[in-house]
Amino acid sequence: MKREAFVKKHLMAVVFTLAVSTALVGCAGRIKYPSYYTLNLPAPPDPPAAEGVRASLAIREFRSPAYLRRGAIVYKTSPEQIGFYNYDRWAVDPRDFVTNAVADHLRASGTFTQVTLYDGRADIDYVLSGRLERLEEVDYDGGVKVQVAISAQMTRVATGETVWSNEATEVGTVPQRNVPAVVSEMNRTMERTIEKLLTPSPGTMTK
Repeated sequence: MKREAFVKKHLMAVVFTLAVSTALVGCAGRIKYPSYYTLNLPAPPDPPAAEGVRASLAIREFRSPAYLRRGAIVYKTSPEQIGFYNYDRWAVDPRDFVTNAVADHLRASGTFTQVTLYDGRADIDYVLSGRLERLEEVDYDGGVKVQVAISAQMTRVATGETVWSNEATEVGTVPQRNVPAVVSEMNRTMERTIEKLLTPSPGTMTK
């Protein structure tokens, strides 16, 4: 009898262990990890040979509304309501991305002797400041769209005078209702917005 009780107790312990292990595996299978995305614009062309170019430019980090700095991809279900994807996030701060993309475009324009990121130095001729106004999925007014809006202005360091300013907004239509498709359309729309923002190039306003 003692042996039978021992065997029964041992079997119950094994069954309990297997049940707990199965439950833990099931829970682990339901864990959802974040997906990370970044924008990826085509590399700008090499700048043309400099002819009569003497001005230098530094670009401050672009600013943005606080909700675009949270890391999550943003969607709007109405003009007043903002939502955030829980598991779909930006791998790179959108402000950093826009700052560097604008710097690359201005280097490629060939209108400045150098284009650098602003580090507080005073030995430059112009400073460009900007703001990423919108980078979001739009889920109202029919279908799924994305909207990108950017504004910027350039000042002459010696005088503090604003010599150029512009703003641009572009809207793109998302062909499929999923986050990868939204990000792909944001990529295309961002490229158009930056090109529109920098046309004409700020360098043409300094001559």
